[in-house]
Amino acid sequence: MNNFTESILNNSESKCHPNADVVTKVLPTLYTLIFIIGFFLNGINLWIFCYIPSNRSFIVYLKNIVVADLLMTLTFPIKIINDAEFGDEQLRLFVCRYSAVVFYLNMYIGIIFLGILGFDRYYKIMRPMNNSSFQNVYHSKVISALIWAGMAFISIPNMILTNQNNDDTTKLTCAKLKSYLGIQWHKASNYICISIFVIVFVLLLTFYVSISRKIYRSHRKFRRGSKAGRKSTRNIYSILIVFFICFVPYHITRIPYTISQTATYGYSCQYKNNLFYIKEVTLLLSAANVCLDPVIYFFMCQPFRQMLFKKLHIEDKLQETEKTFKVSSTQPGLV
Repeated sequence: MNNFTESILNNSESKCHPNADVVTKVLPTLYTLIFIIGFFLNGINLWIFCYIPSNRSFIVYLKNIVVADLLMTLTFPIKIINDAEFGDEQLRLFVCRYSAVVFYLNMYIGIIFLGILGFDRYYKIMRPMNNSSFQNVYHSKVISALIWAGMAFISIPNMILTNQNNDDTTKLTCAKLKSYLGIQWHKASNYICISIFVIVFVLLLTFYVSISRKIYRSHRKFRRGSKAGRKSTRNIYSILIVFFICFVPYHITRIPYTISQTATYGYSCQYKNNLFYIKEVTLLLSAANVCLDPVIYFFMCQPFRQMLFKKLHIEDKLQETEKTFKVSSTQPGLV
């Protein structure tokens, strides 16, 4: 074992652990609630999208988000069992090497595709007569495959390099299972993912401001705004709300938390524990994204709404109710 890894182990030998009730009771309970809601909503979404043809780039990108959210949701039960301390050390090893990596992999894939959706709406309004590669179905499938392959390239080494044996008697942490190269790759991949988030977030803000300015100029010139423009503004605004709720708090916390976990000295036990609590709460908000994304594409995607109503027979019931109302309103003595 090299000196770097050994120093991490020596640091973790101190009795510096977060509050057990928060870690083993509160957080698993909240994750269980998110898992139930997220699995139900994304299961329905996957079912509905199976009936919608991928004849538009917009649909292709939405389907990728559904898959990423569902895969992310499926990692929750393992995390819940592990955090509640119902599993053994082998389960903890599995979480560190595989489950946690899959969680973050799909979270950032979802972030990238939300950014692409924002660009798709932006380009449709700003250049309505032109078609970009993002709006070509074939190209959108190629772009999607490249995103999955690129993020897998960043994430898979975190599985491979989490390869150290746990021969210590203190509580097992994921950092203790990483080699020196694993620690360095973990830090690099963290900074890459944070950069991805920042780029997507800045672009979404830019798209929203640009579309809003165009609608404002159109309103001043013609005394009315573009209906499609207002709709796209609402779409990007809804994505921004999800970003502010789910991802911004976590990414503010992630850099100092990563530094505190990979550094060998200079951080007190209380400071590390406080960062841990903040990181876990903000990570919980990020996980809640799997419950909010379905709401986004319910409002953004008309084919999705139509197919959902069709499968649930809601449209037929509404039409029957409307016909009944019209017939009854024509009867004498009825208002």
